[in-house]
Amino acid sequence: MADEQHLADSGSESPNPPPPPPPPPEPTTSTPEMATTSDKAGTTSTSPSDSYKLKFCTVCASNQNRSMEAHLRLSTAPSPFPVISFGTGSLVRLPGPSITQPNVYSFNSTSYAQMYEELSEKDERLYRQNGLLNMLDRNRNLKWGPERFQDWVPGMPRVDHVSKGDKGAMGTEGGVVDVIITCEERCWDAVVDDLMNKGSTLNRPVHVFNVDIKDNHEEALVGGKAILELANRLNELAAQERAVNGSQGWENGTGEARRSFDERVPEVLASWQEKWSNLPALWTLAWL
Repeated sequence: MADEQHLADSGSESPNPPPPPPPPPEPTTSTPEMATTSDKAGTTSTSPSDSYKLKFCTVCASNQNRSMEAHLRLSTAPSPFPVISFGTGSLVRLPGPSITQPNVYSFNSTSYAQMYEELSEKDERLYRQNGLLNMLDRNRNLKWGPERFQDWVPGMPRVDHVSKGDKGAMGTEGGVVDVIITCEERCWDAVVDDLMNKGSTLNRPVHVFNVDIKDNHEEALVGGKAILELANRLNELAAQERAVNGSQGWENGTGEARRSFDERVPEVLASWQEKWSNLPALWTLAWL
């Protein structure tokens, strides 16, 4: 338009100077409003499942391979979960130079770092070759040492685990969890029996799953991935129920959101099992 105005003015025969060009149009209010709307539409809001996290516990026989791979997956996920882990055996047993010569340690008193150093001194080549040193190296970077499930007292503070730097310890200071996932049916039986023996002193519901995983390093990797997906699905359901029904009473195991979540957990498991049919699962609702 400016060029058209210039041509019209230059062709005028009037002796008077050409009038100044018209001022540019005032910006309308629609532009900033549209930008604001666009900005709002383009903003990625925080997902409810990211803002709320269920607390998890993973369990195998010796708190070494399967439960620790799951502990790793949960505690180092893009959106990490609070997690603790245990073993259900009477002692920690690791392979030795022969089937009749296992390496045996006590729960709660021997660190992963101590085990690593001891096996390195005994036969580094052997224990590097069979994967034990790699496993213990992973473990010692996750938590201090193996713990026994039967020695766990629900509700007892676990602040010392935070100070030790255990991965996933933040959020578990109160000593309670929402979900327990075992990696072998005999461990599931031991956990359910032990919870009954403890007498449900907190009167707090806890979902106990078993995801059956063979006790080798390759299967533990697959199982850890599957457990993380189950955790994400459960957490998404929990976040949805809390958003719809409110969080009142949730931490005590009461309220509409918690009731609805507890009822719908089997739906989540059934959907998950369709994808992970090679990992047979069990579930029950128990009490802490």
